[in-house]
Parts: sequence; C-alpha cells; structure tokens
Amino acid sequence: MATMGSLIGLVNRIQRACTVLGDHGGGGEGGSLWEALPSVAVVGGQSSGKSSVLESIVGRDFLPRGSGIVTRRPLVLQLHKTEGGQEYAEFLHAPRKRFTDFAAVRKEIADETDRITGKTKAISNIPIHLSIYSPHVVNLTLIDLPGLTKVAVEGQQESIVQDIENMVRSYVDKPNSIILAISPANQDIATSDAIKLARDVDPSGDRTFGVLTKLDLMDKGTNAVDVLEGRQYRLQHPWVGIVNRSQADINRNVDMLAARRKEKEYFESSPDYGHLAHKMGAEYLAKLLSQHLEAVIRAKIPSIIAMINKTIDEIEAELDRLGRPIGGDAGAQLYTILDMCRAFDRVFKEHLDGGRPGGDRIYGVFDHQLPAALKKLPFDKHLSLQNVRKVISEADGYQPHLIAPEQGYRRLIDSSLHYFRGPAEASVDAVHLVLKELVRRSIAATEELKRFPTLQTDIAAAANESLERFREDGRKTVIRLVEMEASYLTVEFFRKLPTEPDKGANNNTPANDRYQDNHLRRIGSNVSSYINMVCETLRNTIPKAVVHCQVKEAKRNLLNRFYAHVGSKEKKQLSAMLDEDPALMEKRDSLVKRLELYKSARNEIDSVAWK
Repeated sequence: MATMGSLIGLVNRIQRACTVLGDHGGGGEGGSLWEALPSVAVVGGQSSGKSSVLESIVGRDFLPRGSGIVTRRPLVLQLHKTEGGQEYAEFLHAPRKRFTDFAAVRKEIADETDRITGKTKAISNIPIHLSIYSPHVVNLTLIDLPGLTKVAVEGQQESIVQDIENMVRSYVDKPNSIILAISPANQDIATSDAIKLARDVDPSGDRTFGVLTKLDLMDKGTNAVDVLEGRQYRLQHPWVGIVNRSQADINRNVDMLAARRKEKEYFESSPDYGHLAHKMGAEYLAKLLSQHLEAVIRAKIPSIIAMINKTIDEIEAELDRLGRPIGGDAGAQLYTILDMCRAFDRVFKEHLDGGRPGGDRIYGVFDHQLPAALKKLPFDKHLSLQNVRKVISEADGYQPHLIAPEQGYRRLIDSSLHYFRGPAEASVDAVHLVLKELVRRSIAATEELKRFPTLQTDIAAAANESLERFREDGRKTVIRLVEMEASYLTVEFFRKLPTEPDKGANNNTPANDRYQDNHLRRIGSNVSSYINMVCETLRNTIPKAVVHCQVKEAKRNLLNRFYAHVGSKEKKQLSAMLDEDPALMEKRDSLVKRLELYKSARNEIDSVAWK
C-alpha cells in the first residue's frame, strides 16, 4: 500500500497541474479532474478563528489579518511535505517566484486580492492558488473561504451576505468536498454559521469535521466538553478543539511552533480537557484531516480512474476531429496536404453521387431548366407567314425558285438552329454554378480542413480554376452540337416534301399561285417539324455533353493540376499552406496538455495506490 500522505501529495500535484491548465471547471463530481479529487473546504463565520486554525496547521504566520471581512477571495492552499531544507511558498499567478519570507506571502495575498476586487470590501469567486513546501506540514489541500456574515457593514453591498453564502456553498455542495466547520467555543454552538451551513449540505455529517476555537476564552466555570465529546451536536467524525494564539502573542511575534507547544501544554494541563488532550490541537487536526483525506481518495480511486479514462477518450476523439499535430519535415507536410485534398475530394463526390445533398440540382437543370428554356424559344414568331415570305423571297434573289425553295429552307433552318445556342450555354453555366456551390459546401463540410484556412483557400481556388476549364470545354462541346445540326441536315426528312401536297390545295391551280400563302405556311410547318426533331435530339445530347465535360471531369480531375503544383513546392511554401487558425492551434495545444496530464495522473494514481 502507499505510504501515508503519498496519495495526497500526488493529488496535490495533479490538482496544481489541473489549475495551471485551467482544468478546474464547475460541475459536480466528474465535472473535471480537479473536482473529482477531494479537498478540504474551511468554513466559518467572520472572526471565528479560521485564519488562526490554518496558520496553526501550516506552522507559519502568513494570512492577512484585520477586522471585518479579511478573506475576500477563496485561497486554495496546497501543503507539500518535504524531507528537509528551507520552507518556501509559490503562487500560481507568480510561478517563477519563490517566497521564503512569509510576511511577503501575506502581502502578496492582500495585493492579489486587491488586484481583482480593488481596495474595497467587495468579494470575488476567482481563487488565489498558493503552495507551501515545508517539512513541518502534512500533505493536504485546504480551501480558505470568506467568513460567513449576517449583516453588510459600511462599504459593502447589501447582497454581500448572500453572495458570500453562495460562494461558500459552491464549494461545500460538491460531493468530494470535506467540510472543516470552524466555530468559536465562546458562542452557542446552536448559532454557529458553519454548523448551520454544514447541516444543510451534509445532513448526515459524513463529510463534516467540527473544530472548536477559542476554548481558552470561555467564561470561567464553563467548558465545551459536551460539544467536543459529541453529546451536544453529533458528527460522524470527532470534534477537535483548538487554542489560537492570543493577540498579545501575535503582537510579540511568537512563532507558530512555540504556539503549538503552548497549545499542547494547555490541553495536557487542563482539568476540563486533559482526558482529551491526545486528540486536541492543530497538529492533531492536520494529521486527522490528512488520514481521512487519504482514505477518501483511496475509496474513490475506481471512480476517479473511470472518470479519467472517459475524459481521455473524449479528449482523443476531439483531437482526432481537430487533427493531430503535423510533422516538421516537408514529406510530412506534403502528406498532410494531399490527405486534406483527398478528404475534400471524398466529400465533393458524395455531394455529386447523392450521399450528401446538392448533386440533384444538376439533374434539375436538365429536367426542368433546359426543357423550359427550349420551350420559350421564339419559333412561332420566327416561322410566321410574314417572316417565311421574307426569308424565302430574300433567298430567291432576282430569280424565283423553280420547284422548291431550297435556299429558303436552309436559311430558315439555319437561323432557327441558332436559337439553340442560348439554352445550351445556359445549361453549361447553370451546372457550373452548381459545381462551384458544391465545392464551397464540400470545403465547409470537410472537418480535416477547418484547421487550415490558407489551405482551404488554395483548394477552393484550384477547384474553381478547374471548373472554369471544364465549363469552357462544355461550352465548346454544346455549341459544336448545335453547329453540327446546322452543318448537315437530315436529307430523308426533306425528300418526303414533294410527295406531300398541300392539304386542301387545288392541284389544278396555276403554278404562280402555288407559292403563295398556303405554300408558305407549309414551308413554315415543315421547318417547324424539323426544328422540333432537332430540339428533341439536343434535349438529350446537351445533358450528355455537359455531364461528360463538366461533371465527370470534376469527379475525375478536379485537383489534378493542384497535386502537381503542390508536389513542386519547397518546405517553406508547404508550411505557409498549413498555416493554422491560431485559436484552433491554441485549443489543440491545450487538449494535448490535458491529455498528457490525465494519462500521467492515471499512471501515477495506479502506481501509488496499489504499491
């Protein structure tokens, strides 16, 4: 088994490391590693002797003194037992400074309190963290809290009474908090602020240690034996009596070790408390708390280890989401960039193939937008009787056609086919916009890329540059499809024309009448039928061309040029591309440190607890 105090010493180190890393957030048991580890909260009314008890436990005069509210911020006091050497103190807010003069420690506590609260009587829940290293202490963590009060004095807000109680409760409410309830013996225990609060949060008394101070100041002929022996107010743990230094001792700078000897002599020579002397005094209290804290820690080891393992899993999952640190060599950087590109490419393809929303909009272009645009083409106006007459007449020139106006037909068809360029190019542009939007969505949805804003920009630029090339290829292809229809007409369609007389026409009509309105209407109808046939063809072939030139190319070759470009870059350029968001880097660094802390804590608790 671990030696006495070794577990507490380990817990002290872990709690200090947690505080340095900011891992001491709110919540009950399991809220953080700091709070999963037990500590002792010191509670008492103003002028109950709290400061004197703490100084007696430490064996040093180091706390600010005065009238009214002196403790205005929680003081997290970690005691570390050393094998010898000089005593010294360290503050978390001044980590590289050692205090060997404990009068300077007192001044630093006062100055640090004023730094947050100002030179007023206000309070703050931001704790001061102090570690004391000494051969005269036991391993222990004590939290000195502002003294409970019943009325606000001049210079304090009216809410100060409730504010202090709320602050104290925030510490003693926690299941892992051990309550050290300080009460003066020269007051009725029934009116003790500390006992009243302890009873509220710990009605069974399992977490409460009662301390009676100022036993030497009780009225002559009275004593506190009934309280100390648990007859007046019973707790699960024994009451401990303390004799504080007198004001005269303080004024004469009587050191704490001499005060401890004087306290021991008082109990041993007292007719009232002589039979309890072996379990009275600050030295006994410190050992009692240390033993109990050790037992509590040992009992909670399984739940602490379980919480640590759960938190390690959560931190590692978060690190995986944020991305692990990158190696410093060019090869590792290039691998990371290519890995990010592949991750983006996977998401982009999922959008196109239906695994994610967005790709269906391309089908919408072909199924709705293109047919609607083709339907709106002005063929009715272009093939009206007046326009057909005008085109036929202009095509004949000075000599009218003899049998069929072939040049007029060709001109009507060629000018009609020209209208198809608009819907064809519009389809190309519409799909291009969808693909650009999918690139934007894919970059936003690629978790691995979020840590690299510069790389996001570079990939987006490279992808959009490729899409521009694909759009140009698509535009050329669909225009070529339209031009192909105009380049060679379907002959079989027109060979049928001479064999199909005008409906209702009189075949005996003179030749010069056959090329009037009825004949022109027939020409317009024939051209319209041909255009409809071509329209149906293009309605099917334009989507094929767009998908082939734009969509398929985007799936296959969206970043191919970028890969080649990145492969030729030097280490400095690669580093610039992997310039992470500073806030994200800070978050990852914090998580890495927390992970190391939790793993180290788990290993150390395992090794110390079961020796």
